[in-house]
Amino acid sequence: MNKNRMIVLENVTKSYGEKAALQGISFDVENGELCVLIGPSGCGKSTTLKLINRMLEPDGGEILIEGRSVRDFKPELLRRKIGYVIQSIGLFPHMKVSQNIAVVPSLLKWERKRIGERVDYLLELVGLDPAIYRDKYPNELSGGEAQRIGVARALASDPPLLLMDEPFGAVDPLNREILQVEFLKIQRKLKKTVILVTHDLDEAIKLADKIVIMDMGRIVQIGQPENILSKPANSFVRNFVGTDRAIKRLSRFQVADYMNRASSTTIRRLKESNYKEAASRRESRFLWITDEMGILTGWIDFKNFKESDRLEEGITHVDPSNFAVRAEFTLKESLSRMLSQGVRSLPVTDEKNRLIGEINLSTIEKLTELEE
Repeated sequence: MNKNRMIVLENVTKSYGEKAALQGISFDVENGELCVLIGPSGCGKSTTLKLINRMLEPDGGEILIEGRSVRDFKPELLRRKIGYVIQSIGLFPHMKVSQNIAVVPSLLKWERKRIGERVDYLLELVGLDPAIYRDKYPNELSGGEAQRIGVARALASDPPLLLMDEPFGAVDPLNREILQVEFLKIQRKLKKTVILVTHDLDEAIKLADKIVIMDMGRIVQIGQPENILSKPANSFVRNFVGTDRAIKRLSRFQVADYMNRASSTTIRRLKESNYKEAASRRESRFLWITDEMGILTGWIDFKNFKESDRLEEGITHVDPSNFAVRAEFTLKESLSRMLSQGVRSLPVTDEKNRLIGEINLSTIEKLTELEE
């Protein structure tokens, strides 16, 4: 067996009475790979996850984890080796956040100090302050916060394999995008082997190293997101991914890899300089405005300034948290924000809203042209 393969499914079948849920599916997932299972409701994707951790037993075929059949493990011991995140989260309501995260380490009889350190590390990893969240109860958490705790709990014992069944499906669209970005950060850092089920194609394209498209208990196509988008295997896949494949493809690219240097100034520097003369010489019509700390405050339109002859008339003030994008955003998110703001260029800021670059529509257009 290839040692790089964490998990292998070979001709796996499963039926419920006369209904075939899985009809001989085979695929493998390499160490550190994030594999997404996607397809219409009832296609067998969630059943596949339940077979891997032995919540269900297959009728036929073989499932191997690190070269060993899952049948070689007692189900309860197997599940301690696998992190599991579900849409409903399933936090124990009578337990504090710290106790929820510590469930599996406690079963594994870790020392109390080690458990406490692990809990605090994981809370920080998912972006929650341990001092604030450690002693909260689940009913004190928002949906997004509870989902982060669910991810932390799944990672608590440092399992080699993580199974995620619609992990972000129960939260609102804004928090869903935030959680996706945060999870990608975690995955790049930890490089876990992940099998994730979703019905959301945009989520699959954004997160996956490999996508497995399923229909009626069979695998229709397996491949990297870029290959599936550019070369659908048949009419089912072509209809499933939609006609806007070039736009969906932008979810694969991060702003950090395509942003340019941003020209900027401050109000003070503008006022101290001969800005009227500078405006007449500028090739670019726009210039980003920051404060003395480099925090984005808006932009100046030199055309408007020259027409009114008043500096403030040319300046548009913005809230950087709503207008700018971050380096970890995707180009699809950037394009959406450009369209909603009616601009051809967006500033890129860091977590403190300091200007670090800009992303241009022309760059995004070139990438969509490569699609076909």
